[in-house]
Amino acid sequence: MSYLKDKTVIITGSSRGLGKNTAIEFAKQGANVIINYNSNEKEANDVVDKINNNGGNAIAIKANVGNSREINHLFDTTITHFGKVDIIINNAGIMIIKPLKDFSEEEFDQQFNTNVKSVFLMMKIAAEKLEDNGRIINISSSTSKLAMPAYSIYSATKSAVEQMTRIFAKEIGHRGITVNSVLPGPMNTELFLKGKSDELIDKIASLSAFNRIGNVEDIIPLILFLAKDDAQWVTGQNIGINGGMA
Repeated sequence: MSYLKDKTVIITGSSRGLGKNTAIEFAKQGANVIINYNSNEKEANDVVDKINNNGGNAIAIKANVGNSREINHLFDTTITHFGKVDIIINNAGIMIIKPLKDFSEEEFDQQFNTNVKSVFLMMKIAAEKLEDNGRIINISSSTSKLAMPAYSIYSATKSAVEQMTRIFAKEIGHRGITVNSVLPGPMNTELFLKGKSDELIDKIASLSAFNRIGNVEDIIPLILFLAKDDAQWVTGQNIGINGGMA
């Protein structure tokens, strides 16, 4: 099945983790894929090579998605190369975990700039440059539903993304564009695993109905569905996918 054939998708932060694996799956479904990165050039090029060597169509574009000038470059380069942008997946994000009292102002600003401002700017520019009947899929987190110690600022950034999702969906729906966010639970990715002990990971895993941490393969089918024409009536939704954790 190639239900995304000839669609062009920008996936921010797609040189590794969930973004990387999502890019590979979208390419398998026939989409032209933009691997966006800010600093991981080698990893981004490796993803492009993997996709193209398997018959897909991908290019890598460097852009800091916390900067409107660079986001315009991302869109314009994509349009020059593929002619249009049909789907945006706002995946770029960082996670700083510590008690609120221990956060510096710089860390607060860094997390909001990457996790919230980037989504705001991508959607703002998409309002002009995304094709009619396009798709915007924001990657949030199930931590927004959980009162987990040390996650206060990260959870706040994801709650902000979810509110923007709900409201922007109504603002842009007249063009047939859907806007949704996906809320994964903990996943076996570098972003989640970094700095956590096996004991802590096991404790978090026990919160799910299946007593395990999720994998990227558990999340991607929902993202693919939201990109399909069949999902036209789904918009303004914040959809949890976390093994019953929240």
